[in-house]
Amino acid sequence: MNLRLYNSYSGKTENFHPIDPDHIKMYVCGPTVYDRAHIGNARPAVVFDVLYRILKTLYKKVTYVRNITDIDDKIYKAAIEKNISISELTKNTTRMYHEDTEKLNVLPVDIEPKATDHIDDMIEFIKTLLKNSNAYISNGHIYFDVSSFDFYGKLSKKNKNDLISGARIEISEYKRNPLDFVLWKPIDNKFNFGWESPWGKGRPGWHLECSVMSQKYLGEIFDIHGGGIDLVFPHHENEIAQSCAHNSNKKMANYWIHNGHLNINGIKMSKSLGNFFTVHELLEKYKGEVIRFAFLMTHYSSPMNFTFDVLNQAKNILDKWYNTLRNFKISNFEDIDEEILIALSDNMNTPKALSILNSRIDILNKSQDLKIAERFVNTCRKLLGIMQFNPQNWFCEIDSEKRQWIEEKINERNKAKKQKDYQLADLIRDELKKENIIIEDTKSGTVWKKV
Repeated sequence: MNLRLYNSYSGKTENFHPIDPDHIKMYVCGPTVYDRAHIGNARPAVVFDVLYRILKTLYKKVTYVRNITDIDDKIYKAAIEKNISISELTKNTTRMYHEDTEKLNVLPVDIEPKATDHIDDMIEFIKTLLKNSNAYISNGHIYFDVSSFDFYGKLSKKNKNDLISGARIEISEYKRNPLDFVLWKPIDNKFNFGWESPWGKGRPGWHLECSVMSQKYLGEIFDIHGGGIDLVFPHHENEIAQSCAHNSNKKMANYWIHNGHLNINGIKMSKSLGNFFTVHELLEKYKGEVIRFAFLMTHYSSPMNFTFDVLNQAKNILDKWYNTLRNFKISNFEDIDEEILIALSDNMNTPKALSILNSRIDILNKSQDLKIAERFVNTCRKLLGIMQFNPQNWFCEIDSEKRQWIEEKINERNKAKKQKDYQLADLIRDELKKENIIIEDTKSGTVWKKV
């Protein structure tokens, strides 16, 4: 089966040709761990989780690397404000990121390197760039010399003059060129924190870490590099420049995949506007699967308008699907719906996949075909990371003791019905109803849900 992906580097949707079909390699830029992940951070986590699932279905081995950025001025500032150590902040924030994404049914990645564990690798990387005359030292700072790399701007489809005039770039009197970016900077009075190096105590620039860690774990050239569209320039453009210069290559990754922007009610998310939501806040109101489904409803490469109406729509669809599945006892988790895999292999077309799945639900409501139901659930779980709940559990959040009581009451009612004691059966139904438990008699038995 052909996998097609939109390649930001070429500006075209292309057939995916892996370097080694027996081992696919993918790197995605991960979180900067200074605070709870917001809903904008969650979108790439879900998008590239879907791609990871597709790749794992189509190929024998996939290595997915997603870094943890634990070196950043925002981290140092947050640690000072909270009066805790930097390591405590980054450790706690990383743990919370994992907890939040796990509730979104995001699979653990294969390798999750931290920037702070690769300082020596970064120093060696800079030494090579200096040796190759791709970098220079200026007042204790080390900058990459953009003029030394001829293909700068190819990813963002802009020439160097356009990039200078149209982008927000760090201005410094120490640079030779406004586009030059920092590889190493000395400690300062604001943040007296860093590591020893041949150029004095300091810390690496943000762009450097992804080049160093992707190369260490995936090699000089790998299959897929991913991230949000906001990373195209300057982050990914700078990654390409320093990696290609370091390795004397013309490319770093064969396919550059980017998810679109996310807005809240049509407006860019901002704390000052009051439309800033963390994943943790939304998880208090919605199941993680609802949030994940909401992301899948928009094509990954398109801008997404995230609203509570969208979340409620996602919940209603999932309610409908789970309600249909209450009539089935799923035990076989092997078959996959090929039509869904074909849709997802066409540049991760999740809206089309969901539309096909919805048509399968319509068929199930009429046919009660167990094989279709089992294929439906397995496809959703394996490829899209949804329908992970037992239908009974989806409709209620009830502890095991209360669930046992409900099941006993249902058994008692079924026994009463067998004995034609319909008065007792009705009394039990009313007793359950007072506890907000609605029961329904189906061909495969009595099912219940909390309302």
